Amino acid sequence: MSFARFIWDEPNKMSSTIKSEIERKLTAAFSPQSLEVINESGRHKGHRRDNGEIYDGSGETHFRLKITSRSFDGMKLIDIHRAINHVLKRELDCGVHAMVIEAKAS
Repeated sequence: MSFARFIWDEPNKMSSTIKSEIERKLTAAFSPQSLEVINESGRHKGHRRDNGEIYDGSGETHFRLKITSRSFDGMKLIDIHRAINHVLKRELDCGVHAMVIEAKAS
């Protein structure tokens, strides 16, 4: 890879948001018939963090997922949630504080 190509490509990689990564991973894993990833971080503005700081509501820390997939056919709801959490483990370990999951089989 040339140096010029490396510099050109890196900003595009860095511009990926947590939301877009969640959408990409869920689409790849479950081929959903419908998927909506909603950033609800702003709704938590003013909440106190564990360290005592007041959260300003910015960033990508709180999400709501609405997903329907044939991949979930025959699965119990708890198993669907576990499968989603497994796919999004990195995001949940690295900054996503809360995720509401509304999932169903098609």
